Amino acid sequence: MATKNENKKETSTTKSKNQSKFSQEDAGKLTEFLIEEFKDIYYAENEILKGLKKMEAAATSKELKSGINAHYAQTQGQIKRLEEIFSLMGQKPAKKKCDAIDGILKEGESVLEDTEEGTMVRDVAIILASQKVEHYEIATYGSLAELAKTLELYEVAKILEETLHEEKSTDLSLTDVAMMSVNPKAKAE
Repeated sequence: MATKNENKKETSTTKSKNQSKFSQEDAGKLTEFLIEEFKDIYYAENEILKGLKKMEAAATSKELKSGINAHYAQTQGQIKRLEEIFSLMGQKPAKKKCDAIDGILKEGESVLEDTEEGTMVRDVAIILASQKVEHYEIATYGSLAELAKTLELYEVAKILEETLHEEKSTDLSLTDVAMMSVNPKAKAE
């Protein structure tokens, strides 16, 4: 008759074997999913690049224009990193339509229509729209980095974490511009 400790050990060993078997069988499916998500964010980053130019042209605040311009250059680098990831994964860079980013960007364009040109209120709206994009990117890159680690794609994860850090930094910069400059000026309009 087995003791409680022997039963626990047997259950633990069985779980470990099943988990290992699960990850080996499904690693291919998870890798395929990850590649599809890379296509999704690759599309998104390219669309964001287009949107940033529109937002920069519509912004009034020098700080906001400067921040958007810096983010434009940063996004170009992020696209290059995604292309590097595709190469590491043995894939050619490819885009998959991302309805989420299309919706967020469309909403961003609507704030330009809903606000008066040359006002700080428009800049407030641009910051809000930009932070929605940043939060989407933060969620995406954070999840993709964790999936890459799960699949033991550590070089890919490191690249994704670099982009994640940039996105978080951009989000904080937008908050600073809003709090220190744009929001108080908009309140005074």
